[in-house]
Amino acid sequence: MEWLITGIILTSFVVLGSSRLASSIRMVALQGGLLSILPVLSRPSFFDLHGLTLFIISFFIKTVAIPVFLFRSLKQAKIQKEVEPIVSLHLSLVGGGAILVMAFASLRAFPLPTAPFPPLIIPAALTTVLIGFFLLVSRTKAITQVIGFLILENGVFLFGMTIISDFPLTVEMGVLLDLLVGVFVMGIIIYHINKTFDHIDTQALSKLRDVE
Repeated sequence: MEWLITGIILTSFVVLGSSRLASSIRMVALQGGLLSILPVLSRPSFFDLHGLTLFIISFFIKTVAIPVFLFRSLKQAKIQKEVEPIVSLHLSLVGGGAILVMAFASLRAFPLPTAPFPPLIIPAALTTVLIGFFLLVSRTKAITQVIGFLILENGVFLFGMTIISDFPLTVEMGVLLDLLVGVFVMGIIIYHINKTFDHIDTQALSKLRDVE
């Protein structure tokens, strides 16, 4: 399970240091796939209905449905790169490294997870949440901000894995469906921003003024 959690951290850093939006979407899809495997590994049997159902639905939503929708939005927006991020890619990686160190340093502040989850899952989840939030505030393209939101949600999902047996399956499915609907709405917003301004740079929204 440690290699899955390590892969989740690495995909977050790849997104943080990448300017190509298509590559970032693929990394988020890979991260979603790695996350969807954890419920199966956390159950006593591979054929456990709870874990298997959560795996199938989360894999479909995080690895198939959402990336396909984002690629469609990317094609409509006709952009390939995050050209001018608020924080440069190099500084973003440095910031990600600082987040990782802080997450591991604060491990004692959180209760250790019970078996079968290793202690690594807590700092990995915290790192993923903070990197997602960092992408939200440091990028200007709306699609990249959606990607940041997805990574943030993946971190929350990873936190939730430590208490998976305490939540009913219907609640977990509802959260995943809410995520899908949220990304769908964001895609519509991206489309209208691009149609109105001929680009999806959210910094242009700060220049809007009321017309008397």
